[in-house]
Amino acid sequence: MAEVKRRRIGIVGAGWVSEYHLPAWMKQSARADVVAIADPSAEARAARARTFGIARDYASAETMLAEEALDCVDICAPREVHVELVRLAAARGVDIICQKPLAPDFDQAAALVAGLPKSARLMVHENWRFRAYYRHLKAWLDEGLAGDIRQVQFEFFSSGMIAGADGNRPALTRQPFFRTQQRLLVMEVMIHHLDTLRYLLGEMEVVAARLERSNDDIVAEDVASVVLRRLDDGVIVTVNANLAVHGAPPAPRDHLRIFGTRATLELEGSRLSAKGYVQREEEFDADAVYQGAYDATIAHFLDGLDGHVTMETMPADNLKTLALVEDIYRLSGFDAQHKPR
Repeated sequence: MAEVKRRRIGIVGAGWVSEYHLPAWMKQSARADVVAIADPSAEARAARARTFGIARDYASAETMLAEEALDCVDICAPREVHVELVRLAAARGVDIICQKPLAPDFDQAAALVAGLPKSARLMVHENWRFRAYYRHLKAWLDEGLAGDIRQVQFEFFSSGMIAGADGNRPALTRQPFFRTQQRLLVMEVMIHHLDTLRYLLGEMEVVAARLERSNDDIVAEDVASVVLRRLDDGVIVTVNANLAVHGAPPAPRDHLRIFGTRATLELEGSRLSAKGYVQREEEFDADAVYQGAYDATIAHFLDGLDGHVTMETMPADNLKTLALVEDIYRLSGFDAQHKPR
């Protein structure tokens, strides 16, 4: 049996999302060894190094890449520095997995991809489509459970932007960087859903979009209504997302309904069901699915590097999702207007 290559991994970014990346890497210890982490915050990188047994930490990715003999870097840093970091890593000839979005907007992402060396191997860390219930739903669709699809509705509602009695908004307590994001709900959250819908249903175009801002503690949108049309048959897909819904839970849950000629396929939170000529129901553990998506994404990246699979979210594919994001902002006019509530 061929020997498994154990790659040396450098992590760039010790913030919130690295808390989920690092356990995924630990599960791949037979073929990956996280040897270094870089972050401008000495406290943050030292804390991650202690928790996950990482031998060395650095103040910058540039220093880490110069000092370490790395095979791969995992970029967990904010989107504003993705382009710079990807170029830096590509120039060193290391393989790259980069958190979504690849860049702050489509044009920057397209320019980045066009300028990469042909030898560069880059995958975008888009983990939502790797959630267990979406992989299961894809299998149901491929099986033909729904029949011909007539309509699709997707909802993502939360009360996280509604201030409590203490004056705090739960969404901003959990992720304070939401306050200053210039593009919030669509670029930070709905991008996951757009990618997942493409994975499940195929390519689409944006027909109409409206974005709003519910409060003055943020500068960008937290309410979105989008109409998409599937390219191969014209099926309409509606997506409504709102982080300021009274009566909704603080932590949002996906609610997807696919209405077909043979069955309605529905994901509500962590429960997946088929109702029609075929009756099925599956319940998933929400916490296990959340971390499991990171685990599966990292495993898929390594499988791709080892030649076992074709990476699903390579730049050419991810640019299609970013094009939808860009069209939503363009059609809504929100970027230019930034209208308050």
